[in-house]
Amino acid sequence: MSEPTSLASFAITRRWPAKHPDRLQLYSLATPNGIKVSVALEELGLPYEAHKVSFDTNDQMTPEFLSLNPNNKIPAIIDPNGPSGKPLALFESGAILVYLADKTGKLMPADAHGRYECLQWLMFQMGGIGPMFGQLGHFHKFAADKVKDPYPRERYAGEVRRLLGVLDQRLDGRRFIMGDDYSIADISIFPWIDTLGGFYGAREITELPKRTNVQRWFAECMDRPASRRGLTILA
Repeated sequence: MSEPTSLASFAITRRWPAKHPDRLQLYSLATPNGIKVSVALEELGLPYEAHKVSFDTNDQMTPEFLSLNPNNKIPAIIDPNGPSGKPLALFESGAILVYLADKTGKLMPADAHGRYECLQWLMFQMGGIGPMFGQLGHFHKFAADKVKDPYPRERYAGEVRRLLGVLDQRLDGRRFIMGDDYSIADISIFPWIDTLGGFYGAREITELPKRTNVQRWFAECMDRPASRRGLTILA
């Protein structure tokens, strides 16, 4: 297969044509993982074009979308101005956040120690917060009338409480996860806190109101203009 040389080289553009082919193309939806990338793009001020991948119509299972992400998950991007000026396609929200931070030199500490510390908290979200919050949401909201055994819900609620405790401790005495500077670590986590307390309706079962450091940090993240814009993109 030949190396892509332009947006037209990607099959996904036949289903979601680019009106602005010079801009970064975002294929996403307003889920916690999707919001991460739209917020980062708004924070960075990068020109981009957003395309809604609707779960209601199984857009994520179409051949065009699968050609970009064979794992059929959002978000995914194509940057027509990737490394060495060549188009770059990426899926997985964490990888996209790292790429955008590296591309712009923003939202990530410049020194090696800070960079790896930031990446560890990004991995904390990807390996812990995302999967555990999602499983709790499934059993607490979507499968509440299907699974009578309380064990699955309590199992994930307990793990979410533990993870919130880890995050609350990290934020003790810190404005943001990395200190004074907002980063992709914050962007990766705060949409999940929003979903946990709002969409999943799991504030009380996870004791979220007791996590005062998390509550203070979350309010500041949500109040950023870029967050307010990013949360509504593709809603």
